[in-house]
Amino acid sequence: MIEDRLEEVFAEAGCKGNVAVLDIDGPGQVVLGDGELVVAASTFKIAVALELFCQGAEGRLNLAERVRLSPSQATPGGQGFCIFEDEAEVSLRDAARMMMTISDNTATDVLIRRVSVPRIHARLAGLGLDRIRLAGTIREEFDAIGCDAGFAGWAEMERAMREAGAPGDADRIWERVLSAPSLQPGRVTSATAGQMAALLRLVWRDEAGPGEACAAVRTILSQQRLTRKIATGFSAAVRVAAKSGTVPGCVSNDVGVVEFPDGSRFAVAVFTRPTGPGPRPPQADPAIGAAARLSVEHLRRLG
Repeated sequence: MIEDRLEEVFAEAGCKGNVAVLDIDGPGQVVLGDGELVVAASTFKIAVALELFCQGAEGRLNLAERVRLSPSQATPGGQGFCIFEDEAEVSLRDAARMMMTISDNTATDVLIRRVSVPRIHARLAGLGLDRIRLAGTIREEFDAIGCDAGFAGWAEMERAMREAGAPGDADRIWERVLSAPSLQPGRVTSATAGQMAALLRLVWRDEAGPGEACAAVRTILSQQRLTRKIATGFSAAVRVAAKSGTVPGCVSNDVGVVEFPDGSRFAVAVFTRPTGPGPRPPQADPAIGAAARLSVEHLRRLG
């Protein structure tokens, strides 16, 4: 059975996995733990992009609206606007591009505040996707996790890690972060594999909102620069548009759409987490590609 083979792939990689693969144009599906709530990491940014472009199409906001980003207000993330030394100005549309292509957390928080969490949840609920839940902005989540780990917030935690003197001190701090209650599914931004795959299926069928909004989300997902997960399972002839999400030592996820030259297309969501304590196994990312390939090949054979 395909489910048994998927379990073997994850076991060999030293991780646990949840999978949902849906035929976008037919009833076929492969699911493994698809209803289990898991830490979404940055995959949730697809829902933020959808709400932004829907509000733009509905006339609620102007996608060309400019926002100014100050280094003092940046959200940590390691790339994008958070490493800028000077103020920058960008449109809402291009902030979304930064959010989706390089997973810029500062751009994401700007957009979350602009479109609002309640509106994101309301749109998802209207689509029957009420288990994709944001806990707030990324900055708010980070600070809650930092406080749970015994610090005044995320910034103090990062400073403690930078200034850690004895060998292993930084690792021990990160272990406290990973065990923080605020980083558990349902407390932090979370989702299920099944609902994330369903969201993509609706976007690709122009059923998640106005057609122009769905098209914008598809375009921006196809520009993703982080392609070491689902895409590794397929040849260059297969188009993959995806959004990854990672919390080191906690989860490695990827959700996207796989399109073949013959026109068949599949919505894929793969979420992984370690089987025990310690850093995320380096085999987890290739396992995501392998699980995606096995699931899609299974559905293509059935079709």
